[in-house]
Amino acid sequence: MLSSDDLELKALMKSNPNNDLTLKEAKLKIARFCAYQERTQQEVRDKLYSYGLHSEDVESLIADLISENFINEVRFAKTYAAGKFRIKKWGRLKILQGLEQRKLSTFCIKKAMNEIDNQDYQATLQDLLTKRWASQRETDLFIKKHKVAKYLIGRGYEPELVWEQISQLE
Repeated sequence: MLSSDDLELKALMKSNPNNDLTLKEAKLKIARFCAYQERTQQEVRDKLYSYGLHSEDVESLIADLISENFINEVRFAKTYAAGKFRIKKWGRLKILQGLEQRKLSTFCIKKAMNEIDNQDYQATLQDLLTKRWASQRETDLFIKKHKVAKYLIGRGYEPELVWEQISQLE
């Protein structure tokens, strides 16, 4: 069943045969895009430009979306960091890199990184280390340590922390 916004958008699209989105159509469409999942300003900006809008219209729509709380970069950053840590078991370095790639402010990044509890972080690292150590078939201890460390560092964990945890295995 279609909502009233969906019906309104379909009616507007039918009345516009050139497929150039008007400001009203673009706002409805981008609001749905933002409501689906958290987005950064840059993701929304790129999407609006793909609709064929001009920069003044794009910036105006982004300002509206921010004021209506469809876009909140602090919320996005916190959600991103928490999800990547809890679900994908990424380390802080990889999460930080992902946030920086999305062109978020330093303030947003700091807020997001504060969401990762240090005890949970240590426990997750220890759990990944234990599982990877047990799954390694390598008999040479030096090579086994190197492979496990390379895996964990690749997941975004700090090298000093990884080697500290590995040294405690002995």
